[in-house]
Amino acid sequence: MSAGAGSERIVGILLAGGSATRFGSDKLLHPLPDGTPIAVASVRNLIAAVPRVLAVVRPGAPELERALRAAGAEVTVCDRAAEGMGVTLAHAVRAAGAAVGWVVALADMPFIRPDTIRLIAAAIASDGAIAAPDYHGERGHPVGFAGKFRAALEQLAGDAGAREIVKANPSAVVRVEVDDSGVVRDIDTPADLSRG
Repeated sequence: MSAGAGSERIVGILLAGGSATRFGSDKLLHPLPDGTPIAVASVRNLIAAVPRVLAVVRPGAPELERALRAAGAEVTVCDRAAEGMGVTLAHAVRAAGAAVGWVVALADMPFIRPDTIRLIAAAIASDGAIAAPDYHGERGHPVGFAGKFRAALEQLAGDAGAREIVKANPSAVVRVEVDDSGVVRDIDTPADLSRG
């Protein structure tokens, strides 16, 4: 792996604990045009880029759990996932244990290239920073956090995710320029599957 020193201890976290109410059905298991479920495509990209991936799911999603495990991820269930993304991310960081850092990806963003994820992992491994891809001036996902942000990540609550940590540490944020539109392309509704 060419992601740089320390990147072998970067943990990929896939946030797959949402309820996807806007989609109208089980979004994360909905097939892409090639038949791959959305969450499985997302986790495969993460697994291709970092050596260890932990997916966090809500309770009562056994089919999603099975699919993510079959793809090669470790899976943890967050009993409080309904409280929001911040709670889910805090749970995942605690469950992951010791790490140089975490690359946090969203399960409804299946179009991010593994090379992009590797660049984010390399940035946090070498700079001890918060790293995010920048696509034509727009900040995207996944977002990487160096190990020094562990306590802040573990204390997250609510649905804002790690946005407040990013806002509170502007000097630590490294924007990595990428030519990968997948970093800003999430799927909220079935119509999003057809827009490129």
